[in-house]
Formats: sequence, C-alpha cells, structure tokens
Amino acid sequence: MQLTGAEIVIECLKEQGVDTVFGYPGGTILNIYDALYKHSDEIRHILTSHEQGAAHAADGYARSTGRVGVCMATSGPGATNLVTGIATAYMDSIPVVAITANVNLPALGKDSFQEVDIAGVTMPITKHGYIVKDVKELAPTIRKAFKIAKSGRPGPVLVDITKDVTANTCEYVFEPAQEPEYKNSFTEADIDKVVELMEAAQKPYMYIGGGVILSDAARQVALLAQKLDCPVCDTLMGKGAFDGYDEMYTGMIGMHGTKASNLGVSECDLLIALGARFSDRVIGNPNTFASGAKIVHIDIDAAEIDKNIRTDASVIGDLKDALDAINEKLTQKAHPEWRARIKELKEKYPLGYNQDVLTCPYVIEQIDKATEGNAVITTDVGQHQMWAAQYYHYTKPRTFLSSGGLGTMGYGLGACIGAAVGNPDKTVINIAGDGCFRMNMNELATASRYNIPIIQVVINNTVLGMVRQWQTLFYDHRYSQTILQDKVDFCKVAEGLGCDAYRVTKKEEVMDAVKKAIENRRPALIECVIDPDDKVFPMVPAGQPIDQVFDEKDLEK
Repeated sequence: MQLTGAEIVIECLKEQGVDTVFGYPGGTILNIYDALYKHSDEIRHILTSHEQGAAHAADGYARSTGRVGVCMATSGPGATNLVTGIATAYMDSIPVVAITANVNLPALGKDSFQEVDIAGVTMPITKHGYIVKDVKELAPTIRKAFKIAKSGRPGPVLVDITKDVTANTCEYVFEPAQEPEYKNSFTEADIDKVVELMEAAQKPYMYIGGGVILSDAARQVALLAQKLDCPVCDTLMGKGAFDGYDEMYTGMIGMHGTKASNLGVSECDLLIALGARFSDRVIGNPNTFASGAKIVHIDIDAAEIDKNIRTDASVIGDLKDALDAINEKLTQKAHPEWRARIKELKEKYPLGYNQDVLTCPYVIEQIDKATEGNAVITTDVGQHQMWAAQYYHYTKPRTFLSSGGLGTMGYGLGACIGAAVGNPDKTVINIAGDGCFRMNMNELATASRYNIPIIQVVINNTVLGMVRQWQTLFYDHRYSQTILQDKVDFCKVAEGLGCDAYRVTKKEEVMDAVKKAIENRRPALIECVIDPDDKVFPMVPAGQPIDQVFDEKDLEK
C-alpha cells in the first residue's frame, strides 16, 4: 500500500514492537508527529520537558526492560539536545534508536534554518548513523537501525530523515521484526584453555560487568561461581548481575570499591573478567592491577580484549553461550582456605558510616528496607551514586540504572521516568545530589503530566559533593565553584511542577517519607538534608594501585 514517509516510520515502529516513544516535536518532524497522533492508541508518546530528558528516558526504558528504547526530536537544537543522552547510551552499550528529522533535501548543506548535520555530529557516539534522503530507503533503514542497536554489543543508532522524505509516498509492505543473527567466534580450544586455568587456580576471583546483564547471563554467572567456589565482585554497571546477599559477593571493585574486593583481587591468582572492560575507575594503575594473577577475559567485543589489560586467555562471543560451554566442562572445585581469607577481609573491612546523624548511606538503607530490595533504582552521578551502589542490595539484573562510562549529571530523572513507563508495576526511585538534580529537574513536570509515580530523592548537601571531596583531599580545601548554597527550595519546585514533596532533616523522618511516597503512587520528591563534608569511602586516588584503598580511619592515622 502507498504510505507517506511519516506513516512508514510509524508502521516500522509497530513492526519492531515499539509501544512507547519519548520525544519533543518541532518543525521538520511535524509530519511524523501528525502520523503518531493518528496511531496514539498503538504507540504511546511521552512528551518530555527537554530533548535530553527524552534520550535519557529512552535509555532508562531500554536498560530496565531489555528492549530497544526510542526517542525523537526535530532538527537543529532538537537533535543536538539528544547528543548527551546518545553518548551516555553509547558508553554503556544501551540499545537506543534516535529518530530525528532534518530540513528538506534541497536545503541540505546551505545553512538552512535549524539545519545541523546530526549524523556527522553523532558519528563517534553511535554504533551507526543514517540520513535518509529517499522515501524508498526509509523502511529498510529503520529496520536495519533496530537490528544494529540490539545485535552483538548493543548501542545507539541514529536515523535522520529529511522533511520531504516524511511527506513523499512509496509502497510499504509489512515485514515482521527479525532478531539479529549473531555467530560466536570462539572455538572449543578457547573454552578448553579457560577451563584449564580455572581448574589450576587456587585463588580465583570473578569480576563481572554490565555485559552480564546485557547478555542475560546472571544464571550462568551464579552457576560458575558455585562450581568454581570463588568470590565475586562487580563494577557499577554490573550491579544486580549477582545477588548482593550471596556470601560469595564482596561488593564493588575500583575507586570506590570495598576493601575486600580491592585487596582480594590484588591477592588472587586467577581473575576472570566477565562482560567488563577494565575501565580506569576499576583498575587504577594498570601496571599493578591483579599483578599476581593470570587474567581471563570473556567479552562479545573483540576490541576490548587486551585493550587496557593484557590477558592470558580470552573468549570472544556472547557471554551466556561462553559460560554455558565453560560450566559444562568445569568440574566442581573447592577453595576453603581462599574463601576463609575473603571472609576475613569482609569481616575486617566492612562498609561503615556515621550512625549519629542523617547521611545518604542511611537514607539508602532505609529505601532498601522499605522496598525490600525490589525497586528499580536510578541515579545521577557523584557521591550519591557511589553510596547507592554500596548500600542498596541489588539481587536482580536491570534494577540499577546509572551512567557509568560517560558519568552524566542529570541522567537519573529522565532514566527514572523511562524505567517507570517500561515497568508500571514496580517502584522506581531516582537518587540524585542537589547539583545533578538542578540540571534536569524540569522533568518532574513530565512525571506529573502523565502521573508517572516516580520518587525523586534529592540528597541535598548544598555542594557539588564529589568534586568538593576531591578539593578537600587533593586541592588543600580550595572550594572553587562547588558551594551551591542559595535560595532554591526543592520542595517548592517539586510542588510547583505538580509533585508531592517531603523534606527530611532527621533520621527518624526518612522511613515515613519513603513509605508515604510509595503508598501514594504519585510523582514525589524527598529532599534529604545532609552535611556538606560527608565523603564516600573507601577510596583509591586516581591512577593509584587499587590495593592502596583507604577509608576515613586510615586518614585519621
């Protein structure tokens, strides 16, 4: 049947099973929004307050559901406002399709009103980018975009469409969505080499990242940990891939990892990296990282192998498939002395904080209790992000959403909205510092417009906490532009944007506010006022060996 390009866009989204789009209209994309209006009973559109919020919402939707997130924007500033969100998704390998419209084909390259080469702008931060100049290429291009976004190592794909293409017509024929075909490149010899190293190890350690979640391999990881009888640590992106209550779990590794994880990895004789990329925040000094251990690295992306850390054995392929093959060949191991050593480290170096006053760790522990660990937690970036990683017990994949690679302040609220739309039966909570919240707090208006029952927790310490922590420790207390004390009333802002609001200044007020916000099932903000000099510990100075991890007691000494 003959359809306009705009109608073809909608039909292709329906082919892919898309039920929700996040976006913001404008001149060049009007035809697509007109077609969307006619299909509003099939595809829900969430009008965000800013295009960046739409990109983060699509990202949060994708991370929490495992499906491709979709966002839309018009040309020029609409498209460029998506860029930070696209980069955030790219750094964390999140499948998002961003659809933008551009000026008419004859106007391209003439500095026309609101013209931007968005495909060129986003080339370094997408898996692929297209600009569609012929309506006959539109449907095949959108289908390829979804396939690329979710195949292999996932990531964002941009589809830019000239406005005249959205108006032109051509024949459209329905095609059912096809799952991407992926062929593992590993061999049986690769598996045998890894199993041989595992069989020989006396002090093995597993280090798991976001690839475990993307591969849906949590069950295989749990089985390997049990068969290998070894401790498990995770990265920020790997939260929830391994049960946070499991006795073999030692917490996060790296700059703000636990002492047990950092010291344990430094003592192990075999480190098994699963779906992780040895980022600088994890390894510290690459020359000393796990220097006494053989390294096994399993990842779907060949470019990650030997990029930051040299390996002794590697498997390139889908993590779930690789672990199935390994688990089948590995015999049951027992390492009682090693397990006892790790238990000793966990007992000797537990996480801790000041119990006498209201702190962010206390707030997060109360949220953990109130939700029984079953909420979806999103965060912004900074001290609160690290505390959320340290003090909430994540037991399932896709329950912790945070900008790991790019470190995007302002990410959390949009992601929280996207996760809540994708998981309407779950409690979804965003934890942000006051500095991060200021960046995209306008998205509270989005939550109230659609009555999306997200809970926005603002940890208000009146400073840019993480930057101030570095200024305290490494810049001789020179607090250059990190003090935020002013007349902004976050509770009034929330109420003005149509949300409930609670201010908490004492420990005994936390649980009541959290329970009320959960029970009311309305968008709400909880402001928690804490001391500006609270710090995240443990900590490893940038570029230092991770066994040089220190905490507040070490500083006092």
